[in-house]
Amino acid sequence: MDFLTGGSKNTWQPVMGPDTTTSSYWLNWRGLLCCVWILTAMGIASYLITKYEGASNQKSRKRENEDEVDDYGGVLYDDEIWKPCLKGIHPAWLMSYRMLAFIVLLILIILNAIVDGGSIFYYYTQWTFTLVTIYFGIGSLLSMYGCYQHHNKAGGDRSEGLDEEQAEITNLPNAAKFVGPNDHKHPRQVAGIWGYVFQIMFQTLAGAVVLTDCVFWLIMVPFLTIKDYNLNFLIINMHSINAVFLVGDTALNSLRFPWFRIAYFTLWTCIFVIFQWIVHACIALWWPYPFLDLSSPFSPIWYLLLALLHLPCYGVFALVIKLKHCLLSKWFPDSNRYIL
Repeated sequence: MDFLTGGSKNTWQPVMGPDTTTSSYWLNWRGLLCCVWILTAMGIASYLITKYEGASNQKSRKRENEDEVDDYGGVLYDDEIWKPCLKGIHPAWLMSYRMLAFIVLLILIILNAIVDGGSIFYYYTQWTFTLVTIYFGIGSLLSMYGCYQHHNKAGGDRSEGLDEEQAEITNLPNAAKFVGPNDHKHPRQVAGIWGYVFQIMFQTLAGAVVLTDCVFWLIMVPFLTIKDYNLNFLIINMHSINAVFLVGDTALNSLRFPWFRIAYFTLWTCIFVIFQWIVHACIALWWPYPFLDLSSPFSPIWYLLLALLHLPCYGVFALVIKLKHCLLSKWFPDSNRYIL
C-alpha cells in the first residue's frame, strides 16, 4: 500500500487557514473583486452558449427547405460520435479504445477513493478525472451503438460511396467550415441529446485536463519538491494518464472542435470555485488549493490569472486538433473524414 500512497512520511497535508465562516472573510474588497471575475467569466460563457450553441438549430430550421445545408460549427452529426477519423479504421477500434480507457480510469478513481477516502472529490483534479471517466463510459456506449448501426446498415455500398464523395469535398480549400450539401435522399442524421452531451464533455475536458496537469506539474510539483514531499503512484497517475487517454481518443475520433465551447470549460471551473465558496462559507475547512484562499491580498490576482489561463490551456488542445487535421490531410487525403 505504501507503493500507492508513498507512505506517511513527507506527504503533503493541507494547512488550516483563517476561519472562513465569518462575514468579515467574505465581505471585503478581495471577495468583491474575485466575485466580479467569476460573474464576468460566467456571463461571457453564457453569452457564447446562447449565441452559438442555439444558433445552429435556429439556422437549420430556417434552411430546412433550401438546397444548402447549414454545416455551422455548432452542429454535430450522429456518425461523427462513433466513426474514427479515417475510413480505413473500423469503428470497433475506437470502441475498444474507449472501453479500455473507461475500465482503467474507473479502477484508478475507485482505488484512489479507497486509499484516500471520499475527501478526494474535494479537488478539481478528481472532479476532472471523474468527468474523463464518465466521458469514456458514455463514449463506449455510443460507440457500441455506432458499431451496431455500422454492422446492420442497409445499402452499405451506397453509404460508402457517399462517404467517398464527402471525403473529396472536405479536401477543398474551404472544407474546414463547409462540408458540402447533403443528399436529401440520404441526409445525415443530427446527433441526439447524448451526442451533444458527449461533444460538450469532450471540449470541456480538453481545457480542464490541460489546466489540471499544467497547474500540478508547473506550480504544485516545484513547490512540493522544495518542501521535500513525496509524490506517490496515485498522484502521478491522476495527473498524467487522463491526458494520455484523452489525447489518444482525440487522435482516433472525428469530433469537431468549435472555439465557442470554451464556454463550457469556463463554466466547469466556475462551478467548482462556487462549490468551494459555499462549502467554506458553511464549514471552516482548509482550501484544496492555496491560491483560492481569499484571505491573501493577492487572491484577486490569482483568480484573474487562473481565469486568463483558460485561454492558453484551451488553445493548446486546439493546436493539437489543428495539427491532427493537417497531418491527416497530408498523409491520408483520400481517407480523412475529419472536419474542424
